[in-house]
Amino acid sequence: MTSTLISRASRRFLKYSFPSSSLSIQYLSPSIFNSLIYTEPSISINRNFYPSLGPFKQSHHKDSNFESFKTVRSLSNFQLVQRISTTPSSLKEGSKGNKDQSSNVSKANVSWIDLYLPRHVQPYAQLARLDKPIGTWLLLWPCMWSITLAATPGHLPDFKMLALFGCGALLLRGAGCTINDLLDRDIDTKVERTRSRPVASGLLTPFQGLCFLGFQLTLGLGILLQLNNYSRVLGASSLLLVFSYPLMKRFTFWPQAFLGLTFNWGALLGWTAIKGSLDPTIVLPLYASGVFWTLVYDTIYAHQDKEDDLKVGVKSTALRFGDFTKEWITGFGIACLGSLALSGYNAEIGWPYYAFLAAASGQLVWQIWTVDLSSRADCNSKFNSNKWFGAIIFGGVLAGKLVS
Repeated sequence: MTSTLISRASRRFLKYSFPSSSLSIQYLSPSIFNSLIYTEPSISINRNFYPSLGPFKQSHHKDSNFESFKTVRSLSNFQLVQRISTTPSSLKEGSKGNKDQSSNVSKANVSWIDLYLPRHVQPYAQLARLDKPIGTWLLLWPCMWSITLAATPGHLPDFKMLALFGCGALLLRGAGCTINDLLDRDIDTKVERTRSRPVASGLLTPFQGLCFLGFQLTLGLGILLQLNNYSRVLGASSLLLVFSYPLMKRFTFWPQAFLGLTFNWGALLGWTAIKGSLDPTIVLPLYASGVFWTLVYDTIYAHQDKEDDLKVGVKSTALRFGDFTKEWITGFGIACLGSLALSGYNAEIGWPYYAFLAAASGQLVWQIWTVDLSSRADCNSKFNSNKWFGAIIFGGVLAGKLVS
């Protein structure tokens, strides 16, 4: 009885699956899935090759070839289901991965300027590099060294003067960046790191940049007028360096030295703001130490752009020194530390200054000998670490003056 029922069911299955009017069977993928899967090849059954199939009356036939055919058909069905079930999820995962990656990139490029400032103000803040304070720190530290060194022994430095110079460093550094971007707008478009700057990218016109520069210099003038007459003249004379520095890379391989002369002018100005005059034995070694320090950190910084500089045709100490960069900046580092020691000695500063100077020496040695000059990320990291060098020296001057 059981065998009879199985036989009838088999006949009905085969009748609908393999019509007797056709001698071939084709397995076709449903058209709805054509965009996701490929069409399986046709499978034909030759009646002469399978004589026992006849008109499919002998459904219990166990021919091994026919069993292989059914197995292949089953596997094809399984592959179809597998493709349909996995393909959409793979697409979703890929889409999710792309979204996550783009999200990470956008987060990495977002600064506080984009989050908190009005949209029409953002290009001006970027032009002044307000989102990159390292330049302000590097400009401010020599000022703070000098002001503190000029303080009365055993007393704290003048906090009002420190605040004025802090604001002045922020404004003058921003003005220098604006001048640099206006003069270098044709070069910045050809350098990967600078082509997104507001003037080079077209967010601001040169006229808008000039108007913003006038605004910055006006505010800077307001701060300069708070100082004594000697300091006003000395401070105003620094503008010649500020305006000419961006042009130096076109004419000499030593623009970093010229930047040192510009960026460390505060070492002279800070002393005169307190004393009303210059003491060359103290101030000139301090100024020279800042120039040598700038040659160290800005040469490291210049290695980020050396490939683009070669293409554009501008010059730098990174290109001048080449493979001997570490030897050169080691010499500049030694000169920097020696000048700081001489300035402190002439100022008759207390012993803590030299302890801090030893710590600063370790920081300088670390960045010079561990920097990977072929890595833009590492060069930028070591460059940024110089804010700590400046802070250590400031701490040493402060401690040395308090115990003098």
